[in-house]
This record gives sequence, C-alpha cells and structure tokens, in this order.
Amino acid sequence: CRQERFRAGNRQLSSALPTMAGWFRRLLHKPKPSSAESSLDAGRSASSSPSSSSSSAKSSGSSPGTSLARSVCPAPVLASDINASGSARWAKSYDVCICHSDVDLELVEELVSYLEGQPESFRCFLQLRDAAPGSAVVTELCDAVQNSHCWVMLITPGFLRDPWCKYQMHQALAEAPMANGRTIPVLKDVDRKDYPKELRNLYYIYMALKEKSFRQIRDTIVR
Repeated sequence: CRQERFRAGNRQLSSALPTMAGWFRRLLHKPKPSSAESSLDAGRSASSSPSSSSSSAKSSGSSPGTSLARSVCPAPVLASDINASGSARWAKSYDVCICHSDVDLELVEELVSYLEGQPESFRCFLQLRDAAPGSAVVTELCDAVQNSHCWVMLITPGFLRDPWCKYQMHQALAEAPMANGRTIPVLKDVDRKDYPKELRNLYYIYMALKEKSFRQIRDTIVR
C-alpha cells in the first residue's frame, strides 16, 4: 500500500511540474509597465490615501496646514461689509483711539483727517477734540480706550516723556493683554533701543514716509 501511494504521489508531482514551469515562464516574460503608467498609479494611490500624505508630510518636517496657508489668500475686507448695519463695528463708539503727546498734535491731526476721509469713514477719538470739557483726564482716557476697537500709539520722544501717554498705553494693554492686533505701535524719531519694553512682543510701524505709514495704519485698522 505504501508503494502504491508513493507511486501515485510521483504521478501527481510529475503532472504538476509542466504547469508550474509554464506559470514561471509567463511570469518572467510578463511586460513591465511603462514609466507613465507607473507615475499615474503612484499619483492615484497618493491622492486616494490621506494617511499616506499626512505621514509623508510629518517625515519631511512640514505640515499640510503650512502649505495650505501659503496657497490660500484671505478675502479682502470690503468697506460695505464694515459699514453694514449688523457689523460688530457699531458695538463701540470709536474705531480707533489715537494716543499721542501734545507736541505731535499737528501730525496726529493729519493722520485723523486721512483716516476719517477713507471710504470706511473711520471714527477716531482725538483727545483734545473729543474729550468732554470738565471731565477728569483719567476718566476720559479710560473711556476712550474701552470704547475703541483699536489703539494707535504714536511713539515719539514726546510720547516717552509724557506720563499720560504711558498711562493710556498701560490701559490699552490691560484692556487687551494679548493685543490681538488691537494695539498698533507707530515709531517716529525713536531708536529701536528706546522702544517701550511693555510693547516688545508687538510688531510696530516705523514712520519714515508719512503717506506709506498712513496706509499701513489704515490697513491694520481694517484687519
């Protein structure tokens, strides 16, 4: 019986060998896909596998969010949107409060005239013009800060010498400790080393060309 089973196994193996040999020959002679097909297949697999793209981004040290932020431009803010009746703009009395020293009043008046003449018709608080006569200085400064969306700090040698300017600056920082773009420092005729240490975590506008700086201030207020 063992011999019969051994002979039967040999017959099955010998009959299977030609089939296996033919399979190997077909495998060896199978044509390779072209480079175009390979790249197409690779592109399909990459686009259909979010996990693979995210893992490759991690391995390369860049995040998908970074590349997205570079390619997507924020929509411009329109004057019609700002002036809409439902805009958050109208939650406060002023769009911007200008903090300055008395010696810089002429330059500040030019800035206020420029901002109020823009299509947005910015509402500016100018202390010598808008403060209520007979009111305490401290009360007026605090009210101006609290009732404005943002604050322009015109930092000049006169600003650094004026204790009321520093007081208003501290009130603005207390109102928005992390700033969120609401405090807008503008340097003029001040060395970088004299920049107030309270504002060191904020970028500033350096006023060299007046017209260019006015545009920068306007764009920052809009944002």
